[in-house]
Amino acid sequence: MKNNLTNIKSDNINKIDWKLLQNEMKNKFGSEIYDSWLKKIDLVDEFKNYVLLSVSTRFIRDWITSRYLDQILKIIKLYKKDISRIEFVINENIKTNNNEIKQDNSSDNEKVSFIKDSYLQYNRIDPNKNFENFLLGKSNKLAFEAAKKVSEQIAHYNPLYIYGGVGMGKTHLLNAIGLSLKEKNKVMFISAERFMYQFVKSIKSNDMVKFKEYFRNTDIFLIDDIQFMNGKEAMQEEFFHTFNVLLEKGSQIIVSADRPPNKLTRIQERIKSRFSGGLVVDIQNADFELRYNIIKSKNEDLGIHDPNNIKISDEIIKFISTEVNTSIRELVGAFNRIVSFSRIYGKTPSMSEVKVILKDLLNLTENKVDIDNIQTIVCKYFKISKNEMLSPRRSRYLVRPRQTAIYLAKMLTSKSLPEIGRSFANRDHTTVIHSVKTIEKLRKDDNELNLSIDSLKNKILYKQENEI
Repeated sequence: MKNNLTNIKSDNINKIDWKLLQNEMKNKFGSEIYDSWLKKIDLVDEFKNYVLLSVSTRFIRDWITSRYLDQILKIIKLYKKDISRIEFVINENIKTNNNEIKQDNSSDNEKVSFIKDSYLQYNRIDPNKNFENFLLGKSNKLAFEAAKKVSEQIAHYNPLYIYGGVGMGKTHLLNAIGLSLKEKNKVMFISAERFMYQFVKSIKSNDMVKFKEYFRNTDIFLIDDIQFMNGKEAMQEEFFHTFNVLLEKGSQIIVSADRPPNKLTRIQERIKSRFSGGLVVDIQNADFELRYNIIKSKNEDLGIHDPNNIKISDEIIKFISTEVNTSIRELVGAFNRIVSFSRIYGKTPSMSEVKVILKDLLNLTENKVDIDNIQTIVCKYFKISKNEMLSPRRSRYLVRPRQTAIYLAKMLTSKSLPEIGRSFANRDHTTVIHSVKTIEKLRKDDNELNLSIDSLKNKILYKQENEI
């Protein structure tokens, strides 16, 4: 047994100096990142072509893996060129794992232990995406029930194929399945793009045997965004055989895509046929009730966790839920924009401000904003003629509307300062700057002016007469 260990481990003479590497990481990433994340890494053991590191939690392992792993490997390779990969174990299991290496006389068991601990390259299960926080609606109920059934009874629907548009919750469901089954099963959760990357990497390193062993030695195989396999014939061949092996041994397979199996392009017919042979369910566009419940839930979480006690009004939540209806991801993104505005300015935005913040996402019928239209609406609002606004006269009742129109032209159009000046009877760009600064200064203390500008914005952008 000692001889075997001697063969596995690299030469003790050239052992890695972990303290030296830690200093390199500190210089590379900076003290803040190093102290927060990388300082927590310990060197457990060094082998011929990989190192075994430990961290205290799965969360830290996943964070380091997703953000810093490639650069850490480069630093290690500066001192040890033979090292080609990094493996992690969780701190509480280090002693157990070391004992397994010393006491286990079975090479097969050694491989199983290796796979069990090696979530590094492939697995991406997020502990925050579970069945409990998946919000249900008519559009996703069937997919949710199928996912729950699979997590309770493996191979009941095999394969389970979930499809739907971008940001509809497919990945969340796959993650929830993996999360619920990983305690008692070997779970593999990978994107099609990542599967392709590992496939190509294994071919280049002449390591396909290990690739096959790794992917075929799992109880639950979840693969996300299968449509990205299109046109990759060699990879599809390998995936097809992996799929068959897993199916034959009774492993559960769950696949997600953005379209049904028969609509997949440049995917082998036999693969599409295998997908269609299982349970195919779709996630449809969320209805208003589901969108509203999602944003309401986010808002309640915000009230619990935000120290600044920021909370978005129900009126704004209903507005977002009505207007942003393309995907859940965009819906949550719209909500996050509103929250960011509230944090930056220390206030909840008005409805007018919400429409400006979300202008690119809204399905409202908008005018093409031009300076002439701004001038017309401002003149009507202040009850003056356009000739009076553009005249050289500096009467008080003309100056404020003129400055307001210039301010709105600067805010709502992409025109340059000289262009705006020319639209106001060839005024100089310095006049434009003065007008904008004047209105900005007045808005800090003049609530009536703020209401007027909000009302004008609504009229200019959305043809709404009196929404503040």
